[in-house]
Amino acid sequence: MSRLTGNAWLAEFDQTLQRYYAITCEDAGADGTVLQRYADLPADQAAMAFAEDYDLDRLDWWSVGRVMR
Repeated sequence: MSRLTGNAWLAEFDQTLQRYYAITCEDAGADGTVLQRYADLPADQAAMAFAEDYDLDRLDWWSVGRVMR
């Protein structure tokens, strides 16, 4: 649980979610209990695993160029 209380891990987790999914763990409603499931992973891998587990759609799989065509 110490990783979850460390601001660096949570900040990197949120940055990864924001970069690929445009959402934060707070937006997703992920509390400490949910995040604890991913605490054994590095923050970036934890964010990707969280997003996969909760079926979040990645933003980088589509681009404005493809949408505009």
